[in-house]
Amino acid sequence: MRLLPEQKRLQEAEAREQNWKRWGPYLSERQWGTVREDYSEDGNVWSSFTHDQARSRAYRWGEDGLMGITDRECRLCFALALWNGQDPILKERLFGLTGPEGNHGEDVKELYYHLDSSPTHSYLKSLYKYPQQAFPYQALVEENHRRTREDAEFEILDTGVFDGGYFDVFAEYAKESPDDLLIRITVANRGEEEATLHLLPTLWFRNTWSWGRTGEGYWSKPSIVLDQGRLKTHHEALEDFVFEAQTPPLEWLFTENESDQQRLFSVPNASPYVKDAFHSFVVQEKKDAVNPAQTGTKAAAHYILHVPAGEKSVLHFRLHQATQPILQPFGEDFDRTFETRIQETDFFYGQVLYGVPPEQARIARQAYAGLLHSKQFYWFVVKDWLEGDPARPAPPLKHQLGRNAEWEHLYNRDVISMPDKWEYPWYALWDLAFHMLPMSQIDPDFAKMQMILFLREWYMHLSGQMPAYEFNFSDVNPPVHAWAAWKVYEATGAEDTLFLKRVFQKLTLNFTWWVNRKDRDGNNLFAGGFLGLDNIGVFDRSRPLQGWKLEQADGTAWMAFYATTMLKIALELAQSDPAFEDMASKYFEHFLAIADAINTLGGSGLWNEDDGFYYDILHVDDVAFPLKIRSLVGLLPLIAVVQLEQQVLDHLPGFTKRMNWLLQNRPELAGLISSMTVNTQEGTTRRLLALPSKERLVQVLSYLLDEDEFLSPYGIRSVSKVHEVHPYTLKLDGVDYTVKYTPGESDIGMFGGNSNWRGPIWLPINELIIEALERYAEFFGDDLKVECPVRSGRHLTLREVANDLKQRLIRLFLPDAQGDRPIHGGEERYRSDPHFRDLLLFYEYFHGETGRGLGASHQTGWTALIATLIQPEE
Repeated sequence: MRLLPEQKRLQEAEAREQNWKRWGPYLSERQWGTVREDYSEDGNVWSSFTHDQARSRAYRWGEDGLMGITDRECRLCFALALWNGQDPILKERLFGLTGPEGNHGEDVKELYYHLDSSPTHSYLKSLYKYPQQAFPYQALVEENHRRTREDAEFEILDTGVFDGGYFDVFAEYAKESPDDLLIRITVANRGEEEATLHLLPTLWFRNTWSWGRTGEGYWSKPSIVLDQGRLKTHHEALEDFVFEAQTPPLEWLFTENESDQQRLFSVPNASPYVKDAFHSFVVQEKKDAVNPAQTGTKAAAHYILHVPAGEKSVLHFRLHQATQPILQPFGEDFDRTFETRIQETDFFYGQVLYGVPPEQARIARQAYAGLLHSKQFYWFVVKDWLEGDPARPAPPLKHQLGRNAEWEHLYNRDVISMPDKWEYPWYALWDLAFHMLPMSQIDPDFAKMQMILFLREWYMHLSGQMPAYEFNFSDVNPPVHAWAAWKVYEATGAEDTLFLKRVFQKLTLNFTWWVNRKDRDGNNLFAGGFLGLDNIGVFDRSRPLQGWKLEQADGTAWMAFYATTMLKIALELAQSDPAFEDMASKYFEHFLAIADAINTLGGSGLWNEDDGFYYDILHVDDVAFPLKIRSLVGLLPLIAVVQLEQQVLDHLPGFTKRMNWLLQNRPELAGLISSMTVNTQEGTTRRLLALPSKERLVQVLSYLLDEDEFLSPYGIRSVSKVHEVHPYTLKLDGVDYTVKYTPGESDIGMFGGNSNWRGPIWLPINELIIEALERYAEFFGDDLKVECPVRSGRHLTLREVANDLKQRLIRLFLPDAQGDRPIHGGEERYRSDPHFRDLLLFYEYFHGETGRGLGASHQTGWTALIATLIQPEE
């Protein structure tokens, strides 16, 4: 079959014939307030490097910008700076509240949207909405500070600043070739009067020269100079580039990407030209702030645009290698390249989303765009960070011995898929695993490389632990990496066994780490802390429990899920390499031991016969009792399910012999209906490995599919609604610990209060449960039907239940008859304003009753799973 142009570019990039991915949206949307930039004694990242400092202080480990791009090593960056004539600062980056400032934790307070991207970023489009009034920085801080956790967040639209005029600023990029980038900036005036905007397309080098280090990643000071009306760059590790403007600017501005020591620390600057020079020049009218010699490491073209009401201004730029002179950089060919790349991107997604209804295709298309825009250059050398830099004062001893000190081997210098480049501008291990499902549908090679990357020796700890996230690499995320690797393998044709072998070997080390570290008593019941479900329990499960012991239904389920996935991978690899049969036996035995423990140990394990549900067990002194909270903790045992086909077993005599021996000689395991079921329909023998028996599965589903419990109009809630009227309270040592159903923002401070697992809908767990139901459906077929919803009189097969859940989740994003999308929470603009109506946000999680988007508003990492759910079944 003939390849589409974008597919050909992907193929050329994978074969390293053409470096189509060298440039992309790899520039962070927030570098300030991150762990990497924090060298303080107390580790308070929000106060050690603030938004106010960001315009004046050179970053150590990365860069940020507004709708920008950079090369894959973040050497040369391009982004926009804006000023409406009213703001106190030049708008060079997104503003938001820090964790302590927000009444529900950190939160970006801007309107911006990732509209489009091809997988190679040969075409990119994004939108930033900029008020024509003064940006309400202080009002946002003060009002959110005044509000309590019982109140909703105070958002930028609530300030009224968009009730007047505003600018829609579009940034588009099209690649003529891998190192020839065409840039189109469109400024539309959405107000009723002519308005003025200062626009500064800015080019700069990341500061790699001020730290006193040499070697990989540290280069001598580069330069940008004005040469015949255009910018010319020079960097020792990057070819010379030329930046050209079709419309000559009012003036070219130059400075250095170096800290303003005078403003920050009252220390004289070595040079008068510092990072915040363009702010000083434009906003404060300090004409001597910029370098008259027209050279530096940061440069901008300064335009003053007077845009009539309802009209727009369009500016064209081009960034290309200096060795590739272009006689006519602008004109018909420039426009034609944009038209071609847009058309090619449309063709590519037309094939990916073939047969998908137009409105659902729109949702998926923007989800893919957000996912691709969330790729970021991430550099963090923990050893260097702990030690501090030779050219800077040594950090406090507490810093050197504090956060992540046990991860000195960690050396990250890669383009990585981020959960959200503002609120989470650092990787999160289990988030990334979910990202790779939709990513595998559009860029299989990148998906595979991301899965392999986190298993490499400069990421994985010698102990076998994988790094969780930069606030605490030693924290424990749910072990979903194996599952994601399997899903990527399946999505890319189930042919790349080399990829599967590479991940399997390292995942075996990680699985062993889990067994050794999180099964304290060796009884196959696991702990692990919150395991990503930040505040779902009655107390902070990630802290030492004062002599108590917790056996977790979710931790145990995750390990059973891990074992079934590794079993599945081992069986697949054993088809062509018998050496993997022994590993299949290992994981088969692990699963049986875990299934025995969760279902029968000490009576009924973690299963509660009275309620028909799985609960955590808390041991206090010599007393053990269940924590009777109906939450995702008790639903997760459903996901550990795998079907063994007889035709597969027939090719694996070694594994089959061992399996049969176990079942004959360990009758207590063989007798577990929850672990082994035989189905001889259609003349085939199939075995189902699952934690719950058929009867227990039905009991749990009676809760899951009850609209007064877990089933929301928009998916599965994280805590049963029954706890709205009947909160669960645990009294220990004179302290009351309570969990109640909280469908929206968190009303407690646990984990900073910026996420909530006590009621809202989270896409990743919904995805896992839906997939599990599909696996059960493959086995039970039409023989098993359940009432959905409970008390409706409607009985569905498990496949129909899975499809019903998919449609509920998709409904979050679909407009209703009045044009309201639940995610927007009834905001009028998104219903009726043509400049808002088709814009989508991909939130971290969703209100359990209304579907309103909550948490991080651009978490198009795992919320891009909606595109996977939209995909028609093959």
